[in-house]
Amino acid sequence: MSKYNTIKKYAREETIIKKSKFIASVTRASTEEDAWKFVNKIKEEFSDATHNVFAFRIGRKGEITKQSDDGEPGGTAGKPVLEVIKNEDLKDTVVVVTRYFGGIYLGAGGLVRAYSSAAHLGIKTAGIVKKQLFKKLSIKIDYSSWGKLQNELKNIFGIVEDAIYEDMITLTVLIPPDQLDYLKDLVNNLTGGTGNIDELDELYMVP
Repeated sequence: MSKYNTIKKYAREETIIKKSKFIASVTRASTEEDAWKFVNKIKEEFSDATHNVFAFRIGRKGEITKQSDDGEPGGTAGKPVLEVIKNEDLKDTVVVVTRYFGGIYLGAGGLVRAYSSAAHLGIKTAGIVKKQLFKKLSIKIDYSSWGKLQNELKNIFGIVEDAIYEDMITLTVLIPPDQLDYLKDLVNNLTGGTGNIDELDELYMVP
């Protein structure tokens, strides 16, 4: 998977629905362990709440999903929150919706709508970003080739993280993985075979 959607930043959004207070806390988590830590942190913070409903979806393919109604009627709370996450195609995302009961019963349909609305508001406030897979490279070239390489990196959405100027220039560069073969050929042609590329690791980041 070369790209995926996730939460931009931690956020919290509060709304009142028929006198019940709903507080959506939203964050990004890259592991199931981190997701549980966030859930437990919110539960501790709002330990006096009537319910702390949650859902999360972890993994580049969203392969880890958990949800909890936390005492609400089955299928009326955790599942709707998870469905909001899925509908936005979000990964590595955790949403906890805290409810303080206001004295008016909402019914099954009302609960589904309330928790869905609260989760949606929280995610909207947090924002959504698209993370893209990049390949990190170490490139060594001569000075005469740098200008042309710099222009080509812009064309393939390459990012220069660092540059060390010695007898040759050593660059730390991030590129989309599907541009690797093209870049290898380019460096070879620009430098007459004297340039060098070492493949480092892969990482997801916002371009």
